[in-house]
Amino acid sequence: MRDFEDRIVLVTGGATGLGAAIAAGAAKRGAKAVIVNYSKSAKEADATADLVRSAGAEAILAKGDVAEDADCRAVAAAAEKFGRIDALANNAGITKQSPNHADLDALSKDDFLRLYAVNTVGPYMMLRAARPLLEAAGRASVLMTSSIAGITGIGSSVAYVASKGALNAMTLALARALAPKIRVNALCPGFIDTRWFSDPFGEEAAQRIRESIARNTPLQVASKPEDIADAALFFLSESSRHVTGETLLVDAGLHLGQQPRA
Repeated sequence: MRDFEDRIVLVTGGATGLGAAIAAGAAKRGAKAVIVNYSKSAKEADATADLVRSAGAEAILAKGDVAEDADCRAVAAAAEKFGRIDALANNAGITKQSPNHADLDALSKDDFLRLYAVNTVGPYMMLRAARPLLEAAGRASVLMTSSIAGITGIGSSVAYVASKGALNAMTLALARALAPKIRVNALCPGFIDTRWFSDPFGEEAAQRIRESIARNTPLQVASKPEDIADAALFFLSESSRHVTGETLLVDAGLHLGQQPRA
């Protein structure tokens, strides 16, 4: 597939996991250039840039925290030499692990504010900063990386759930407000096998989580970043040219609950 031929793509949180898979996937599908945003993971961002270049696209690294307006503007400015941004993957996100939602003392005001700053306000500010270049593209696409948590209310913490639910609602508002020049959609993954789980819990615990997910989802798989990236690339490409304001679950059926066994 060459459905990204000559396109300029910006991916926030593009150094690792789903962001890296989106960046590499866009390059493989013909993108002219991919701007890889990262905040801390410089080594991983370099590796993602190498993947982009090996696929034949120009790679531009853009360091910045999406929770800071000045950083968002600087990241968007990395595309100015092209005169446009065809696709923006608003993928950067964080959480704080507090799976016992009944423990109301587990999260502070600052925890909520930080998660909202990155997961909800950050995508808004990044889209705002990129808007002139998105509109210059004529028919641009923006994709929010949300989560099953924002739909089911089940997730790593109440603050994370709330930030993603707000992101889903904001997707609807922006899709309506920015049409017809900019399409805005949201992707809601379930489990993705990344360091999101191995870093806080350790590899042994992460393996138990993978096995549990594979047992308890209808499709009996633990999704990898590339599995989710294919759906993301659909939304970011012209293949979804008549789709806006959509929130799509890509979770191997996790939201359906455990598959009954005969």
